Amino acid sequence: MRMNRLGSTGLVVSELCLGAMTFGDTGGRFGAIAGLDLAASRELVRQAMDGGINFIDTANVYSEGRSEEIVGQALKDLGVRRSDVVVATKAMGSMGQGPNDAGASRYHLMAQIDASLDRLGMDHVDLYQIHGWDALTPIEETLRTLDDIVRSGRARYIGVSNWAAWQIMKALGISERGGLEKFASLQAYYTVAGRDLEREIVPMLMSEGMGLMVWSPLAGGLLSGKYTRGNDDRSQGEGRRAAFDFPPVELDRAYDLIDAMQAVARDKGCTVAQVALAWLLYQPVVSTVIVGAKRADQLADNLGACDVELTAAEMETLDRLSALPREYPGWMLAMQGGYRGSAVSPRRKPK
Repeated sequence: MRMNRLGSTGLVVSELCLGAMTFGDTGGRFGAIAGLDLAASRELVRQAMDGGINFIDTANVYSEGRSEEIVGQALKDLGVRRSDVVVATKAMGSMGQGPNDAGASRYHLMAQIDASLDRLGMDHVDLYQIHGWDALTPIEETLRTLDDIVRSGRARYIGVSNWAAWQIMKALGISERGGLEKFASLQAYYTVAGRDLEREIVPMLMSEGMGLMVWSPLAGGLLSGKYTRGNDDRSQGEGRRAAFDFPPVELDRAYDLIDAMQAVARDKGCTVAQVALAWLLYQPVVSTVIVGAKRADQLADNLGACDVELTAAEMETLDRLSALPREYPGWMLAMQGGYRGSAVSPRRKPK
């Protein structure tokens, strides 16, 4: 298991992160994904940490708070020292029926950080993330609240999830101007079958030194190896994609990729899922890839991706098959700015 910096911070996290969306069995919005009780969840936490993972990600809305409770109790039951694990959680989603029971307002976030810490049984989280875009609350209000939470010691770093590049850049500018805590990371959807992030967000993250935490790296199970062009009825069978057909994927391109990944997997004696995860681990913008599981064999397969080494030719094939259609202004930027590279000598590279 390799260790990476979270963006440009000094926080060191494992290249795989255990996602806790499957923890808890209270139903709700994520009921089709969740379902694990404390005992089953605790064994996955044990397996993950034995495999070198030091990072766990959850959220207040997962199983209506039960996921956070299980994470905290599992770590306590296993005798894991607080200093040996990086814990992240999120807030923004609805935690009640009232008009102020959701969002990124000061009112909501101040209540939710305390509620999350109570459920986790901790005095701080290492990363506190805004779970989505709140069109009602001014960004300044959210950022000042997050700054107060960090200064109070209840969180060490802050992050964001599912924001557009312009929204993140606006927030970074406000933080810079106001001397406020800056977002250290973005949690976002990214797979070899869904590279939309590369149009605007990846260049922005690289420019600003933010880390990327990847969610749904197997495209909701589509890249798990269960599905092929000849077996694409996701309404049948088992697996997350059968019960929760999300996120949306351009299927023709995905199945071309799966065909190629099957060939790579055969050559390497690994699985299609491991090839898909390995592709992400080669992306320089990625700080960690969040993997979720319901069974020990699924998590073991995910952990095995860390040992898969892809060749330059294999990466080129996967990159070519998964390439995004060209869009403006990307092709214009490449045409107008590309010639400037010839003004300097190529950088030295190892033979």
